[in-house]
Amino acid sequence: MPAMAEPYDAPPPRPEPHPASGPRSGRESGRESGRGSGRGSGRDPGRDPERDRLSGRLLRFAQVGAGLGRAGIAFQANRLRGGDDVNARNARLIKEALGGLKGPLMKAAQMFATVPDLLPPDLARELGELQTNAPPMGRGFVRRRMAAELGPDWASRFASFELDAAAAASLGQVHRATALDGRKLAVKLQYPEMQSAVESDLGQLRAVFALVKRMSGAIDPTEIAEEIGDRLREELDYGREARAMQLYGRFFADTACIVAPEPVEALCTRRLLTMTWLDGQGLLAFKAADQETRNRIAALLFEAWWSPMISLGVIHGDPHLGNYTFAGEAGRAERLNLLDFGCIRIFPPRFVAGVVRLYRALLADDQAEQRHAYESWGFQGLSDELIEVLNVWARFIYGPLLDDRVRTVADGVAPGEYGRREAFRVRQALQERGPVRIPREFVFMDRAAIGLGSAFLHLGAAHNWHDLFQATLRDFDEGALARRQAEALAGAGLTPAAD
Repeated sequence: MPAMAEPYDAPPPRPEPHPASGPRSGRESGRESGRGSGRGSGRDPGRDPERDRLSGRLLRFAQVGAGLGRAGIAFQANRLRGGDDVNARNARLIKEALGGLKGPLMKAAQMFATVPDLLPPDLARELGELQTNAPPMGRGFVRRRMAAELGPDWASRFASFELDAAAAASLGQVHRATALDGRKLAVKLQYPEMQSAVESDLGQLRAVFALVKRMSGAIDPTEIAEEIGDRLREELDYGREARAMQLYGRFFADTACIVAPEPVEALCTRRLLTMTWLDGQGLLAFKAADQETRNRIAALLFEAWWSPMISLGVIHGDPHLGNYTFAGEAGRAERLNLLDFGCIRIFPPRFVAGVVRLYRALLADDQAEQRHAYESWGFQGLSDELIEVLNVWARFIYGPLLDDRVRTVADGVAPGEYGRREAFRVRQALQERGPVRIPREFVFMDRAAIGLGSAFLHLGAAHNWHDLFQATLRDFDEGALARRQAEALAGAGLTPAAD
């Protein structure tokens, strides 16, 4: 399976312009085919035809702004009209404003929707229905992009290359290929004008926040917006993704049951990522497997997520089920393939120490330590009542890890209701005592933890999660984590997170 977030069955190729970039002129197409962007192209890497161009940003700004402007006018009409369903109507307005736009803004909207306590329920439900998948670009685009990145003789650098996309998502698409040495490859191409689209869309997020604040003032999204902006920019840097892939490959080098693709450096640029292809089946293919197999899959996912977090302070921040596959004889899921490293979040060691500190404080029911943990993350002005509100959500996230017995994650709660009661209680309490400014690290911590829990729910897996987590915490020390992280990041060429 290719290293993409959302699998997509590609229809016959079409030459239409990508919806995130707007109409493309012949001049733009020619520029794309005439200049590369990275060291693999043999061209001038200092001149980037798809940098954050003013023309591209203005075009995207006009596309997004028109939809949001209409939504803002309708918001005012709804306020005057009133009614019990006003929030539901306003949520539909925002969804409709975003629904015609592919690419970064819609992906950001879905990020918000994956954190249950972040948005009003009506809005979270509507945004959750948005699809970030875009139609794949046609063969003409593929030829131009490959020539721009690797030079006009790009085809000679592969034994074979399939021009029709194997998968497509919000920011790029993947093609199957074969290396000259016979290895199977996945080649990930970024869509045109994505940098301009991201910068324009991030500016427009302020308008979305203004609409959201009219629906609910429980949470101040200021730092959340900054976090999503930084992560989206990182996803556009395929060089960083290749380095993150190497980081995970080295971390699990001695663990035969967890593997990552290997980037092919000579065939990579900032907008082109070539890696080894890992065969496997998606998680949903194992929903009807025997309990032992489903439990083994869950244990692999648990290790793949929590071990790098506790040992190196990094997480795989995109919980989509398409980001991992499983391989083994006779469908036994003996190996976990980790895919798509565009959203690897690096945390300061003190944040990870806070995760461990709060877990232990909840176990011991130590309120003073709970306060210290929240304050170490940057929460400010915490009253005892506000701490207890935050603990409602913390006990939900940590719940399976606190319970020293074999259980499923939901523990008898219907999957569709999992977390809703806690999210409702937190939102109601924050309406009375908030707003609270959520530190930026929590966006992807919460998103990834909930995505991991969702995978366990799909599997119906049962473990003593407390024991699994305790094993990862053995001999935890913040100073030792800081040293390991510095060494691992330096070895992979990645930059530590600002503290």
